[in-house]
Amino acid sequence: MKSVSEIRENRRREARGEQTRQDILQAAVDIASAEGLEGLTIGKLAQELGMSKSGLFAHFGSKEELQIAVIGKARDIFVREVVDRAFASERGLGRLQAMLDEWLSYVGRSVFRGGCFFMACAIEFDSRPGEVRDLIAELSRSWLAALEDEIRHAQSLGQLDAKADAAQIAFEMHAMAQEANWAYQLFDDNRAFDRARTGILHRLQAGATASGLKLLSAKPTSRKKASSKTSK
Repeated sequence: MKSVSEIRENRRREARGEQTRQDILQAAVDIASAEGLEGLTIGKLAQELGMSKSGLFAHFGSKEELQIAVIGKARDIFVREVVDRAFASERGLGRLQAMLDEWLSYVGRSVFRGGCFFMACAIEFDSRPGEVRDLIAELSRSWLAALEDEIRHAQSLGQLDAKADAAQIAFEMHAMAQEANWAYQLFDDNRAFDRARTGILHRLQAGATASGLKLLSAKPTSRKKASSKTSK
């Protein structure tokens, strides 16, 4: 049986190992967002972190294993920076707008070095079958489905026309956010975010009911206050 001191030392070693792994993934996700998952090499990562290649191999057995772990890290960051913040808003149009606004904000804040991680990786792997592509597709599809689900909820609340095509609305708003990311990364155009927000607002107004239009006309701060009261 191990002594108490041995158990404690093993736990400290495991904690250090996990922290090192997370540090590696944080650096890797930044590199991959700018240079692609295929551009993410053990050598480049070792140089970025000042670690040995053998030290990195101890955490990831293969390049594909590293890529999959990096995607998981990017997912966790997206949830923290976008989903958790948006889901603090009241369900319906308020949350739908928050989801899109936080998404645009996270791209504009350059949470990842190369903009939206999933957009960059989707372009890189969209025609390359395999486990990495499947995971990227699954996560991207889940975000689009979340937008569509919130649109349907807004319809159930009488905020959007019940006859409107929720999938079509989600597709259009998703496309506008992607366009903003593209214009910002390629042209360094900060105005792209305002254009996307304006386009999203106009699209929602076109399908909104009277109560929905009233909600959309409210100032963002007013919507947040109402949302915080509801969520308590």
